[in-house]
Amino acid sequence: RRMTQLSLVGVSKIFGNSTVVDNVSVTVEPGKVHVLLGENGAGKSTVIKMMSGIYQPDKGHIEVDGQTVRIPNVEAARKLGVAVIHQELNMVPELSIMENLFLGALPTKVGFINKSAMKSKAREALKLIGLNEDVSTPMGELGVARQQMVEIAKALMQDASILILDEPTAALTRKECEQLFVIMGELKARGVGMVFISHHLDEIARVGDVVTVLRDGKYIDTIDAKAPESELVRLMVGRSIENQYPRVAQQPGKTLLEVKDLTRAGAIEHVSFDVHAGEVVGLAGLVGAGRTEVLRAVFGADSYDSGSVTVEGVQLPKASIDKTIAAGVGLVPEDRRTQGLILEASVADNLGLATMVPTSKFGFADLKGQRDRENDTARKLRIRMANIDQTAGSLSGGNQQKIVFGKWSMANVKVLLLDEPTRGVDVGARVEIYELINEITANGGAVLMASSDLPEVLGMSDRVLVMSNGKLSGEMPASEATQERVMSLAVSHMNEDFSENTTANVEK
Repeated sequence: RRMTQLSLVGVSKIFGNSTVVDNVSVTVEPGKVHVLLGENGAGKSTVIKMMSGIYQPDKGHIEVDGQTVRIPNVEAARKLGVAVIHQELNMVPELSIMENLFLGALPTKVGFINKSAMKSKAREALKLIGLNEDVSTPMGELGVARQQMVEIAKALMQDASILILDEPTAALTRKECEQLFVIMGELKARGVGMVFISHHLDEIARVGDVVTVLRDGKYIDTIDAKAPESELVRLMVGRSIENQYPRVAQQPGKTLLEVKDLTRAGAIEHVSFDVHAGEVVGLAGLVGAGRTEVLRAVFGADSYDSGSVTVEGVQLPKASIDKTIAAGVGLVPEDRRTQGLILEASVADNLGLATMVPTSKFGFADLKGQRDRENDTARKLRIRMANIDQTAGSLSGGNQQKIVFGKWSMANVKVLLLDEPTRGVDVGARVEIYELINEITANGGAVLMASSDLPEVLGMSDRVLVMSNGKLSGEMPASEATQERVMSLAVSHMNEDFSENTTANVEK
């Protein structure tokens, strides 16, 4: 394996009138993990796109082993030994592991595809990263963690000496993260240089050697990865965040949402709870516990076999999103990109999605009022954008999440259902999202929040419900909840298989 040092030297990237990366220098060394840290929109993605040939710098230059190079495209980056493991994995689920490993680079023998060479090379590649899978297994049958490992194996097969990992832990469980970190340790020992992007500050000291902090496209500092988290936050945000979870508790009022005996075969069983005005109720549990299923059933996105959902004393019909929204319930889904936004539409159109009909007069849309409300909401949420007509898809994850929140805050929802509200969102934007949650409850609304981030559940909830294997296994005021108590309830029903079609790996 060739040792490679990759340097961006004073690079800038300009789109139209806005400079998204401004005079940034980063050096990735062999056998070191270089963490890129910054809020959404700080310029991290643009920096890694310049490293991997997707963008070319408008100013400054790139060096490999001290020699100035131009990286005109992804293929050129690959030849230099640079590979990217993207958050949205590049794979074909229907094809086997082996076929995915060789996509675009099939080994041939006198013009014919050499199947046996493919098989043995594929096995070698998986062995390299300690993945014990049959290479003929379809990629779609693997969980996210294993799919990611196959991507890493593919990069190593192509002799990558610099690996860029873009939020690789965002969709992984604790245990899967640990496996990934072990593999990263082995790659370091083999001299592979890595760029690592993560919003989980606790991971940085665990895997990183150095951290480069970016803010608003500018280079702030490069420091040791073992630096205290408070120091990292201060460099990232430009201010110290004293209170990571700024929950302002309200006196609970009348019951806004009542869920009784909600059951759907193979997903949830006899789930009952209520949520009051002014209250944030956290829904905790492991992957596969049924949290997402509860939210989707309450919102009318999925039907259920029995039970009832009542908002302010009025029972909602099953599987009717229109009626649910009309009753004042909103959902911020886990996958905001495919379910919460129309990526091709503008920020303005996305913000107006939930209010266009309720605010129309005599059947005509109130366009002027709508525009004012959209501008006002975008300003209040501090959505970072060129203007309100920019497409939602071109914004960073945190800003996209604020649009989904903004859509519902414009609609004055009474009950807001949140599924992983801050997944992939940086520290600064998280605090802004928590402030929005406070605003909803201060105005007499209620929030039901499912999250895998236990500190978030404990820090932002007034009451915690714990789910395990499709059932509610416990409830407690947040003041009495600890990580240990919640976890022991989360695993309490794990051994009961309440239905044939429930498997351990059902995604929540």
